[in-house]
Order: sequence, then structure tokens, then C-alpha cells
Amino acid sequence: MSENKNLTDKMKDASMLLDIARKEIAKRIIGQADMVNGLLMGIITGGHILVEGVPGLAKTQMVKAVADVLNADFKRIQFTPDLLPADLTGTMIYRPQTGEFVPRKGPVFSNIILADEINRAPSKVQAALLEAMAESQVTIGDNTYRLAEPFFVMATQNPIEQEGTYQLPEAQLDRFIMKLKVDYPNPQEELAILNQLDKRDDQVLRKVFTKYSIQDLKDLAASIRVDESIKKYIVSIVNASRVKGRNQLPFTRFIEFGASPRASIALFECARVNALFENREFVLPEDVKAVAYNVLRHRIVLSYEAESEELSSDDVIRDILSIVTVP
Repeated sequence: MSENKNLTDKMKDASMLLDIARKEIAKRIIGQADMVNGLLMGIITGGHILVEGVPGLAKTQMVKAVADVLNADFKRIQFTPDLLPADLTGTMIYRPQTGEFVPRKGPVFSNIILADEINRAPSKVQAALLEAMAESQVTIGDNTYRLAEPFFVMATQNPIEQEGTYQLPEAQLDRFIMKLKVDYPNPQEELAILNQLDKRDDQVLRKVFTKYSIQDLKDLAASIRVDESIKKYIVSIVNASRVKGRNQLPFTRFIEFGASPRASIALFECARVNALFENREFVLPEDVKAVAYNVLRHRIVLSYEAESEELSSDDVIRDILSIVTVP
């Protein structure tokens, strides 16, 4: 996007670019529009995404398609109980020709990482990946290496099979900017999947983005206006999730721990990108509501009472949004 263009023209260019990207991804992936937008939002914000869904919902194909339109390197890492941190980050290997140890970089040095079933690997392996996500760097031996830009991780969890898993601690869950829930396709989408089965894998997707255009989108999102009333609205939503030190609300008995200030930052950043998706130069309360579930659902720890009544974090978020005054 040219520097001499005004904000309106840049917004139009960005909207066109994103529409092309969505159409390219749709050549391989039927439906799942919310997940596509969630992945694009994560990349533009510079955050990472946790995806929860049963096997067979095209999560791997989705992130591969996104990597293709981004013209980015892609690696899939299957997390298993015997995985070691060095299997992700790399290690030092001995080179007999020179008598030296040289670094062999691991798959985490790619642009787009699919961490498949992240909760099946031990905590030390999870921590190695989450450290790379937080710091955008990896230490091998005595040397520290910066990771490539863009660097984006999509981690998946299977909500059904929990035996032999290592639950992610709340502090590590908080590192993901959003948690997306992937549902089954509707009958029309599933029929379309069958009709395209023979040709879908042969589709060559257009390289829509470069690392420079991704940075342009990040800069453009950062220029979208957020009124002070919207900022206060974001803080009020996050503050309503915190039980201690405030008047009890009807839903607070269902909350063990509320969201951290990192949730406010994530709501702020994701709401701006949602406004970008809507081709608007400013954020509305609707943008905050649109991203609230994805941003907050993994940051609110439910109480035993909520579990006994079979309530989910989405139920609590709905109550929070209904009680917080909209500017």
C-alpha cells in the first residue's frame, strides 16, 4: 500500500486484499468462515491462536491454505508424550569434518506452525513452544536466534479425548490471543465438500500476501481510531470477570478467576482488526462484542459451581456482555 494514499484508500486496498485471500482459501476449505477470519486476525495482530475441535474438521488443511496465500513456510508438529523440547527448537550436532558442534534448527523456525494436539506433550515441551511464541526467539546451545517474521502458531486441542493429556496451565493459555471453537459443517457445506473432493487438493492457491503487505495490514490496523468510551467499555468487560474486590453480580459465583490485563490488550487489538475487516476507520462496540468470546473464553476460569450446572465460559461471557453498559 502506497505511503501517499489516505486512510480511506488504504482501507479499500486492504479490504480487497483480504477478500481475495478468503476466496483463495475457499478453493480448498468449504465454510469455516469464522475460523478463516480468526486465523487472519491472529496473523495481523501478531498473536497466536488456540483451536478446539474434534478431528476431521480440516484444521490442518485450513492453516496450510493460509500459509499458501501468505507465501509463508509451513510446518506441522504432532505433539506426543515422547516429544522433546529440542524436537521443536533444534539442537547442537557434531560435525566430524571440522570437529565442531553446529546448530540444527528445528521446525519452530518456520513462519506458520501447526502445533497439533498441543496438550498431548509434556509441560516442558509446551513451555518451549510458548517461550518461542512470547519472545520470538529460541536459544540453541549458547546462541540465541530470532525467529522469522511473520511467526504465527496455531495450536489445536481435541475436546473429547482427554486421557493421557497434559492440560495447559492458565498462565500459558493466556499467551494465546484467541481461542477458536470449530464446529461441524452444515449439510450444505458437507455436500459441497463431497462435490469438490476430486479437485480440491489440486488447487494451486494464489500468493496474495508478502511479508511487507502483512506489515502494511498491521500498520493500518494500528491506525484505526478507538474512542476513549470504547476503551472504558473494554476495561469494564474484563473487570466484570474479576470476582474479588467488587460487588457480587449474578454470574460471579460461576467464576473462580477472571481475565488478566492481557485480555484487555487482546480485546483492544482484535476489535481494531475486526473494524478493519468491516472496512471501518474506527471501532464500534459491535467490534468488541464480535471478538469477546474468542478473546475471553480461555481466560476465565470457572468455579466448581459452574461445572456442576454444566455452564461454559461462553455462558458467563454472554452474561457479562448483557450487564455491562454499552457506550
